[in-house]
Amino acid sequence: MKENRFKRAIAEGRPQIGIWSMMREPMVTEMLGQLGYDWILLDCEHTPNDEPGVMAMLQALSACEIEPMVRPSCLNVAEIKRLLDVGARNILVPYVQTVEEAELAAAAVAYPPEGIRGVSSVSRATDFGAEPGYFTKAREEICLILQIETREALDRLEEIAAVPGIDGLFIGPADLAASLGHPGNPKHPEVHAAITDGIARIRAAGKPAGFLSPDQALLEDVVKAGCTFTAVDIDLPLLRRGALARLEACKHFKG
Repeated sequence: MKENRFKRAIAEGRPQIGIWSMMREPMVTEMLGQLGYDWILLDCEHTPNDEPGVMAMLQALSACEIEPMVRPSCLNVAEIKRLLDVGARNILVPYVQTVEEAELAAAAVAYPPEGIRGVSSVSRATDFGAEPGYFTKAREEICLILQIETREALDRLEEIAAVPGIDGLFIGPADLAASLGHPGNPKHPEVHAAITDGIARIRAAGKPAGFLSPDQALLEDVVKAGCTFTAVDIDLPLLRRGALARLEACKHFKG
């Protein structure tokens, strides 16, 4: 099986720079995959993406050096199973708040007897049956990341981090800001402090820490706090900002 370089890198504490993708377009995904980022997140939580769309984007990335990560819509065992079967190896589960939810997520990515992932011998993940060792080796190359994005999850962070099978934790700034009483304002001092403290606590618990923000100043602070895998922007807002900048630069053409 192909080695999961992203999983190895974060386990060894080597920083990984990523980009977030909301656009359901394999050609855009392929272009982003060629830019030199270490990882890309394909989002199913806040987009209309589904398993067939994700598979098409994974196929578009198959010749790229980048490591794809996929975020399911929620902690849904059946959806996670389908994403794994179409070839996802790095899974980011959103909105995990309890030890029990963390344990369910860990079970969802492992075959019995350790977990509850359903078995298919002819999936894309198994090279359509050509990889006979997949079922015994798959979990070694699957990376499971959980999102910590509420006050309750922060309160239980160390307990969640201690659940066997968790490969890393990711602070979600938007939902965390809302949970702390500051919706739409991740720059609020209370939220900023909770983010940097959460990153430091994740590292102190012995896990790699992840984060997403297009805010360069905030990114600098979370990296100083110990963030290991950092998504530095999102494709859709990047496109919007670029298009607006070009419009502003050319408005004088209209007189």
